[in-house]
Amino acid sequence: MARTQEEQDHVDRWLESVDLPGVDPEVEGIVDRINGLRRRFTAMADETLEELGVALGEWKVLTHLRLSGPPYQRSAGALSKRAELSSGAMTNRLDRMEQAGLVKRIPDPDDRRGVLVELTREGHRLWEEGLGAQAANESLIAAALTKDEKRQLNTLLRRLMREFERREEQAPS
Repeated sequence: MARTQEEQDHVDRWLESVDLPGVDPEVEGIVDRINGLRRRFTAMADETLEELGVALGEWKVLTHLRLSGPPYQRSAGALSKRAELSSGAMTNRLDRMEQAGLVKRIPDPDDRRGVLVELTREGHRLWEEGLGAQAANESLIAAALTKDEKRQLNTLLRRLMREFERREEQAPS
């Protein structure tokens, strides 16, 4: 489908300028746009987190604690496993977060040697502020679509996601 100059994006212009034998330009356009959007959403999230003074890894700890529900606690071991970090790397991360007042360590009542990490009031506040700022940014971008277009796009992306999930389930372990 021919698009006017105003309707084209950089992916359309790139696809018009290259010869990719055996590649379906519609499929290439889908993949390139999804990847480009992912990079832009990630950069937008990074910018929001930077404004809040928190790194992505720290944000993930805050999110895991917040979404765990009351009392917003997890063991340091569970957090390091979730983040796929060594215990030493998680200790360093938690040290920084504790110094910033975002989390506190408390003795684990079920394990004398264990420590629980708990989200502080400041951690809650920062998480909610970051979540709100990111949701506002995402809404600004999604405002380019009507409500029906958002629903349609979600339906199509869900279909692609389900195909990946189906293939992953069938893949030999």
